[in-house]
Amino acid sequence: MGSETRQRTGAATEVLGELAAFPLVEALYGRRSRRFALGAEIPDGPLAYRSKHDPLPLSEPERMLVLSAMGGTTGWHYAITRHARYAPHVSNYAGAAAGRTFPSAAGFHTAELFFTDDSGVYFFATRDAGALVDPAVEEVTPELMVERHRGRLRQLSEDRLYLPAAEPYLEGHNTWCVNVPGSLLVIPVADIAQHLIAILCFFTQNGFAIYDDVNDRRIPGLERFAGLVDVHAPFPLTFTEQYALTEATAELATACYAGVLMLQAIGLGGWMFDGIDRFSMLGASGQQDVPGLGFRYDEDDRWSTPNPTGREGVFEAYCPPHHPDMSAAVDAFVERKFGPGGPFHPDTPGAWSDSPGFRGSAQIHDDDFRACVALQAQYVFDTFAKFPGTVPTVFILNYVQAHHLDLDFYDRFFKPGAYLRTHAEHMRRWHGHGEED
Repeated sequence: MGSETRQRTGAATEVLGELAAFPLVEALYGRRSRRFALGAEIPDGPLAYRSKHDPLPLSEPERMLVLSAMGGTTGWHYAITRHARYAPHVSNYAGAAAGRTFPSAAGFHTAELFFTDDSGVYFFATRDAGALVDPAVEEVTPELMVERHRGRLRQLSEDRLYLPAAEPYLEGHNTWCVNVPGSLLVIPVADIAQHLIAILCFFTQNGFAIYDDVNDRRIPGLERFAGLVDVHAPFPLTFTEQYALTEATAELATACYAGVLMLQAIGLGGWMFDGIDRFSMLGASGQQDVPGLGFRYDEDDRWSTPNPTGREGVFEAYCPPHHPDMSAAVDAFVERKFGPGGPFHPDTPGAWSDSPGFRGSAQIHDDDFRACVALQAQYVFDTFAKFPGTVPTVFILNYVQAHHLDLDFYDRFFKPGAYLRTHAEHMRRWHGHGEED
């Protein structure tokens, strides 16, 4: 190894060590939306300014640090500890065995990350990856997170995702700064169909069912499952579906917030926001030259908006047309929970001193259980021609953009304190700019 290579390696190790030691409170108190990137321009108004610098893409380690902060696995999650109704068995709610950097209701974990930068469009799948790091046997460091998560990237296109810098694709206030050259744009996507199946399983396990409050009728045939659920006091469908949407949205928002805190620690500009049309992003813009993420979608006169359901072979919602019917989708979810690698398979490693015993004690969803869930799910699909019936099948809310900050802009227009010491030192520490040769 030459001296120059050793210097670069030593510098990288040092900067990652400093990143690991960055105070949480400084990230919390210093968090701001910092939108002006290298190469940016505000053409008018009191902050009119044109950057004197060219755009600079994130380096591979910077990109991986942001991605692993937003969706990285961090070990095995601890599951729901106890429920008297299940005793002496453990609660069997979770959909995945590993914990990630953001929380998920009952460990359902239905969201995944897509992203785009100057090198293309990618899928970053971690929800069923298992624990790529394990704090029981190793120290979890930024360097280790980057190393273990590199293999989760799947390139879908060699071109940056195209969205016209205009309304209605972007909110008007974002047309000058979103998805610009040099930026990393991260796009968390939630499978609301799968999340609703998870809730129906949760309901059934606890003796609850649903009814169709939109059409004011009970679900035909549900009475045969009176031994499993209370058929006389069901929950409204709209309430249940709002529950699924809001729970999954919490995954999306907290993933983004974790990413934004990482931006402060690294010294990158950027922010979390929701000012991109989600239909255009998913592929339902109606314009062939704006394919977004390329999700398939359906339209129906009964729906006010198109309904994307997934991208084949990449991210497929747990509903038709990606499954033959809702019974097959329920079976797929049960396999995710109880099959190899699932949270309730005894061979899946875990955080407990007796992980096989803990995981193996969960009650399996038997044929009657699955039939009860599938009956309700199929009713919703048949009645509304989609699943869920009253909220989107696939949902996007927040995005995170990361870019290199143009400090000249902030020095000209803002008082001191507009950016952190990590921003002030970033180019020197991470890229060697400004150092003597």
